[in-house]
Amino acid sequence: QVLLVESGGGSVQAGGSLRLACTTSEYTGSSLSLAWFRQAPGKEREGVAAIYGLGMATTYADSVKERFTIAQDNGKNTVYLQMNSLKPEDTAMYYCAAKVKFGVGWKPLVRDEYQYWGQGTQVTVSS
Repeated sequence: QVLLVESGGGSVQAGGSLRLACTTSEYTGSSLSLAWFRQAPGKEREGVAAIYGLGMATTYADSVKERFTIAQDNGKNTVYLQMNSLKPEDTAMYYCAAKVKFGVGWKPLVRDEYQYWGQGTQVTVSS
């Protein structure tokens, strides 16, 4: 079983920055794909960013491109989400997710691709 724990959420004004962290119970290199999802009240959970594969490829939702960056800290078994230029519409509960394997044609930002989930950390952006 893969255990995930998120941290780093909080409240910030529009234009500010936050960095989320997700620690994992195991690190399996390219066999473990990690992603961040978010869910706002009244909305479906949506994929934000993912990192995967031997070359640590990344994928971002259009709404966060050029503002958010996902990165892997191998030494601490941690994945980060650096969020800059935050907007009120970024307000949501942010979840870390893990997938142990993937194949050709998989969808890195699709919720049902992932088997393991963290508890979530709240991000609130005020105008």
